[in-house]
Amino acid sequence: MSTEIIEAMTALANEKGIAPDRLIAALEDALLSAYMKQPNAVKYARVQLDPQTGDYRVIELIVPERLEAQLIVEAIDEGTYLDPDTGEFVEPEEPEITQEKFAEHSDQIEERDVTPDDFGRIAAQTAKQVILQRVREAERDIMFEEYQDRVGELINGIVQQSDSRYTLVQLGVGGRVEALLPRSEQVDGERYDHGQRVKAVIKEVSASTKGPSIILSRRDPELIKALFELEVPEIADGLVEVANVAREPGYRSKIAVVSYADGVDPVGACVGPRGSRVRMVVSELRGEKIDIIPYNDEPARFVAKALSPARVREVLVDDEARQATVIVPDDQLALAIGREGQNARLAARLTGWRIDIRSETEFASEGGGEGGEVEEVGGRCLAVLSNGRRCPNAALPGTSYCGLPAHVALSRFQGNSVALVAELSEAEVEEFASDDFDEAKYADRIAEIETRVTAELEAAEAQRLAEEQAAAEAEAAAAAQAAAEAEAGEAEGDDSADGAPADEEAPASEEAPAEEAEEAPAEEESDEAPAEDAEEAPAEEEEDEAPAEEPAAEGDGEASPPT
Repeated sequence: MSTEIIEAMTALANEKGIAPDRLIAALEDALLSAYMKQPNAVKYARVQLDPQTGDYRVIELIVPERLEAQLIVEAIDEGTYLDPDTGEFVEPEEPEITQEKFAEHSDQIEERDVTPDDFGRIAAQTAKQVILQRVREAERDIMFEEYQDRVGELINGIVQQSDSRYTLVQLGVGGRVEALLPRSEQVDGERYDHGQRVKAVIKEVSASTKGPSIILSRRDPELIKALFELEVPEIADGLVEVANVAREPGYRSKIAVVSYADGVDPVGACVGPRGSRVRMVVSELRGEKIDIIPYNDEPARFVAKALSPARVREVLVDDEARQATVIVPDDQLALAIGREGQNARLAARLTGWRIDIRSETEFASEGGGEGGEVEEVGGRCLAVLSNGRRCPNAALPGTSYCGLPAHVALSRFQGNSVALVAELSEAEVEEFASDDFDEAKYADRIAEIETRVTAELEAAEAQRLAEEQAAAEAEAAAAAQAAAEAEAGEAEGDDSADGAPADEEAPASEEAPAEEAEEAPAEEESDEAPAEDAEEAPAEEEEDEAPAEEPAAEGDGEASPPT
């Protein structure tokens, strides 16, 4: 049996990758467990196994009564636990003194060899069962220790099977480790076929009675970081870092990158020559779009860049509320918001700021978000916005402008209106805002822009004043015309009220009978309304009398006097 034990231990150590010392300890525990089931077993014992020959002995431990009582008390204290249901402390029914406790007091304990003569057959059967169990436990522990510190790490695997709930992925050499890719961690629209290689990040590693459970993810933002670290040497070397990731899996992602080395462009490093590096990441993500944004400590700049590819005119930040109001050209509003608000959502997640996007027209109609004139407050940015309001952002220490590149660039001009930098390209704005700006290089252009923009602003102001004056004159003329029409209407109503009975009852000639001449005044008196009624409804009298006047005019023109 000794030879068989050594051979089995060697085979298991080589096959399962388990340390021999661990197997020896498991075997000693198994043999001790088998011995303690014997009817004539002693109270305390240990098993000693020779790893070279495979020989084993059962050693009785003769413990003094006082030491035994002390060890039992310690075992009870260590085994006592709090019952969460009752809130009471529960002591173990049969406290067990461990071999480690005996080893600590070995100088007080006597030993004696009590190996049974018929122990071989029973020991072999029991040892086999316990060894297999301990081997499985050792494998689980080794796997758990290997993967518990690898959470967030990119890993390759082979799809074993897939159904509606999860996908089983084999990891490691030979597929000896299995991991789960749950449906909740899969990207919508992706399929995983048997034998297909897949890359994912380790989302979670937990221990259970059935062994460690490894959960993978293809939706986690860490997957983006890991893929760029794999494709971009500058990230692997620590020269460039992915500071943050905002992702809507399967559709679009935004990443903020920062460089820690002079002369290394973080965006260019991630894009790669002719886009080769980012193209590999997009391919692994199966067509998911990726926006690479340069990280900036200044919120205004960072928010403006995060809304790429939309062009931003101004950013107004509220540091206390961590809210940014972004003004964009009218034709850029839809692009800044994105389909169903996707671009704005990703920018907000990337920056950690609440973002309110307004078009220039909307912002100007609201008075620039302020109820009155902008008060002069020390330390504020001097830039004058397109709506004529002063930028509410705080100026950077030692400067007169906030961190927005377009506003910093105004320091190269005499004026403070953002119209001075409106025609500059993004690259020129960045150069104007940089500390190593070459003023001589742009001297002529600065002079030309200042002259032209000043003239345009003066012309625009003159036109505005002229339009205001014309509008005031037109309003006054309209009011005068309305008053004249009202007076004319009242006069016409009075005339119609007086003349209507004569038109209706007067004879065609002066030789009317006397009776009709006498009846006319009576009809006039009956038709005359009271003064109040005539004043209240002149328009109704005009409408009622208009048809009566037209036939009278026709009769006058066609009829002849009676004979």
